[in-house]
Parts: sequence; structure tokens; C-alpha cells
Amino acid sequence: MTVFEELQSVTEAARNEQDLPDFLAERIFRIIENRGSFRDREAEIDELAKKVATYDTYGQTGYLGMGVNNVILEKSLQRLEE
Repeated sequence: MTVFEELQSVTEAARNEQDLPDFLAERIFRIIENRGSFRDREAEIDELAKKVATYDTYGQTGYLGMGVNNVILEKSLQRLEE
């Protein structure tokens, strides 16, 4: 499985199971659709996939939590989109 396939899989799961907001999912899917522009950044895509996999809308983020929230994902997406 490529990093882009992994990203798609975890994004779909986070959208269906963790209430990942549509506006974030759409930005992630744009990256997947334009994978040619991101091929040299696969390590960052892999890191994004790991963050999406631990997305948690309602808690378990921050100091002791293991989850990732909207703010963390948005910052990661902004870095990739620059």
C-alpha cells in the first residue's frame, strides 16, 4: 500500500468513525488527487496519515492525550499546501 493509499484509507475511516470535518477531508483528498505534486514529500504524507489515523474530535489530545485535533491537522495541511 502506498502512502497515498494509506492516507485515503485512514481519512475515510476518520470521516466515518471519528467525525473528521468535511472541510479537512476535502483538503486531504485534494492532496491524494494531486499526488504527483507531492511524490517528493512522501515522508510528510506518511506523517499526515499517522495524524489522521489518531484524529479525535472530542478529546484525548494535548499533553497526555494521544489523539490529533482539527488544529493540529490544519497546521500539517498548511505546511503541505505551501
